[in-house]
Amino acid sequence: MGWPLSDKLLGTDRHPWPRPCPSFRREPVRLPFIYDVGAVIHNGHMPAVAQTLRLAQLKESDAAWRLLDADSAPVIVGLLGHHLGGDERRVDAEELYERLDADLERLRAHGLWLPLSAKGYCAQWRAAGFLTRRASAESRGETLDLSPDAIVAIRFVEGRAAPRSSATESRLASLAVQVRQLAIDTDPDAATRIALLDEEIERIERRIRVLRSGDEAALDDSRALERARDLLAQASDVPDDFARVRADFEALNASLRLKIVESDASQATVVDEVFRGVDHISESEAGRSFSAFSQLVLDPALGAAFEADIRRVLDRGFARELTPAERRLPRSFLTTLKARSAEIHDAITVFARALRRYVQSQDYQRDRVMRSLLRDAQHAGTQAAVHIRPWHPIGLSLDLSSVALATIGTLDLHDPAELDASEEVIPIEVEVADLEELRALARETEIDFDELTRNVNDVLAQFTTCTVADVLVAHPATQGVASVVGLLTLAAAHGAADDEPEVLEWTSTSGVSRTAVIPTHRFTGVVS
Repeated sequence: MGWPLSDKLLGTDRHPWPRPCPSFRREPVRLPFIYDVGAVIHNGHMPAVAQTLRLAQLKESDAAWRLLDADSAPVIVGLLGHHLGGDERRVDAEELYERLDADLERLRAHGLWLPLSAKGYCAQWRAAGFLTRRASAESRGETLDLSPDAIVAIRFVEGRAAPRSSATESRLASLAVQVRQLAIDTDPDAATRIALLDEEIERIERRIRVLRSGDEAALDDSRALERARDLLAQASDVPDDFARVRADFEALNASLRLKIVESDASQATVVDEVFRGVDHISESEAGRSFSAFSQLVLDPALGAAFEADIRRVLDRGFARELTPAERRLPRSFLTTLKARSAEIHDAITVFARALRRYVQSQDYQRDRVMRSLLRDAQHAGTQAAVHIRPWHPIGLSLDLSSVALATIGTLDLHDPAELDASEEVIPIEVEVADLEELRALARETEIDFDELTRNVNDVLAQFTTCTVADVLVAHPATQGVASVVGLLTLAAAHGAADDEPEVLEWTSTSGVSRTAVIPTHRFTGVVS
């Protein structure tokens, strides 16, 4: 029997995978009151009670814990980890729906009960904090990507499915190098730092002498492969940090806007600083930290050296034991970091510009007024709740901006019978068209320039030049005024006009004689 994907997504108490023993039931933790974790900390240590309360509080608010606690966690991790947890971190919403619908159909074929569509599940996952929805910069739609908490949960499950060895020689050696470097960099005594650096120089020179003597062999393949995979494990975690960094900047932007709205005239520090051009986003601790990281990523010397080292490592014999995905990760590592850094830079720029525009346009004043009105309304509602129940009619009609709800009986159903033809359709036999009738029809709507060209050239064969009046005398206007207009058009294109007036005479198609006085238009050559 299948199991529903939506069960326990938000805390329901069903256990279809696997179904537990009938005598066992998990009971949710119920906190009887709002507690202060800091109040139970004793002598700088957190006792078991305080730790339990803190974790219970974290369980209520942490999306990663909710994902891991969901009965449908295998499906959520499997689908979202595949489509959003790899090289492609942000996908157009409609495209993601299509991919997930195809996967859901395959899962249903294996007996899983998945009643909703991909769009319905994505809506649930957004509400649970697993997905983040953003406007697309390339189209008018929206994109979906994993939230930082969802990335943490997915990486945890993937690590349990394919555990990595943590107690390795390479990891211990790397830790020792970093600890020694920290000890050197943080020593306040310059003489001690110089002595430690001299020891490093002596150690390097001693190793160079050993290498020149040929007594030290290259690292064997098994140890080299262990170190390479340990480095790859560390490198794979770096791109995931960008989601958390972006979330930090989004939270910082929201907190700055909240400060602007809630501060009064006597506490308008943030507003004044924004007016003076202070970039609170970039100047924050997170902004300065990311700026230093970004400068390191974009350093051309560091990038060239890193790529050269990657090429040398991948050319070694032990690198043949790496999987294609493991070989692809270091090659695209810098490119991925630069792309993620560019996205964060764009987000910081958008937040800073929007915050400045929000202050300079005085929109925050409107929000302050709205906030004050809402608080007054809430206060009045609290006072009125003692005397009037929420469902008591008050005689006030309020028009909402949303679509009005109505019964289905108000809909007009489509009746196909209304479009049926009531009269019998009479077929008409198709006849062969008469060429002369078609020509007559064409002459009624178009000027016959071929006939007019022949008429002009016929007169020019007898005279060196001729006017429009001469052509009409030799060849009457068979199309009435249309023939006159056609001759004037040909004369304008293939002749010349004089200031001398000329009288044109013709008979209209209805048999009425017509006369017009126009400037003389003269044909001087053969019309082609």
